[in-house]
Amino acid sequence: MTPEMKSVIDAEVQANKILVYGKGTKTMPRCGFTLETIQFFQQFGYPFEVVDALADADKRQALAEMTDWPTLPKVFIAGKFYGDTDILEPMRQSGELQKILEDTFAESRA
Repeated sequence: MTPEMKSVIDAEVQANKILVYGKGTKTMPRCGFTLETIQFFQQFGYPFEVVDALADADKRQALAEMTDWPTLPKVFIAGKFYGDTDILEPMRQSGELQKILEDTFAESRA
C-alpha cells in the first residue's frame, strides 16, 4: 500500500463517523452484502457514507491490508474498523452497537 493511498483512506475514515467501503454506492449498491449493510445502518437513523471500493483495485487491496479483512463491505465507526454486519448484528442485538453509535454522535448534539 502506498503512503498516498493510506492517506486517502485515513482521510475518508476521519471525515465520516460511519463509513462503509462496499461494492457500489448508497443509492446504487452493486452487491447484496453492500445493500444489506446499507439497510442495516438505515434502521438507526444516523448519517453514514458508502464509498465504492469496487471501482478501485488499489484501494480494495490497501483496505484488505489495513484491516486484515479480505471481503467487502468493511465498516468503520468513529475511525475504528468493525468488519461487516456479521460482526455488527450480534453487537446490535446485545445493545453494544447502539451505545457505540450514541457515543459517536453525542458530540454533534452537544
